[in-house]
Amino acid sequence: MKDAISGAMNEVSEAQRVAGFGFRRQARLASLAEALDRLEAHHGPVERLAAAASMRPLVKALGEARGLVTLSVPDEALATVATLTRSPHSQQARGTGSVAEAVALLAAGPGATLIGPRLISTDRRATVALATGDTT
Repeated sequence: MKDAISGAMNEVSEAQRVAGFGFRRQARLASLAEALDRLEAHHGPVERLAAAASMRPLVKALGEARGLVTLSVPDEALATVATLTRSPHSQQARGTGSVAEAVALLAAGPGATLIGPRLISTDRRATVALATGDTT
């Protein structure tokens, strides 16, 4: 597990702005795109997208559509991260208060900081959080 996390973190250099995603099974690409649009409207552009390994295909499709690299973090690492949000559903299903926040922090690397709590898509099927990390 540690090597997989390190691999994702090695892809991020210096202070990168990484958008981490969490979403329900019913989510569609449009749900993620709308959530990302809202995040960028509030916090400015992101440089990378990230998802838990089991959720990567849909986020990768969004990354390809936007010309952004998509990072992946191991699902089992999610429970190792303290998050701002404490969703009971997320805690029960994934062992973390927010999948989006945990993914963003893991992908942004050691010392990463959340810019704020996750944002929820208007259809309530996707969440996104922004983290910055400085791996220098």
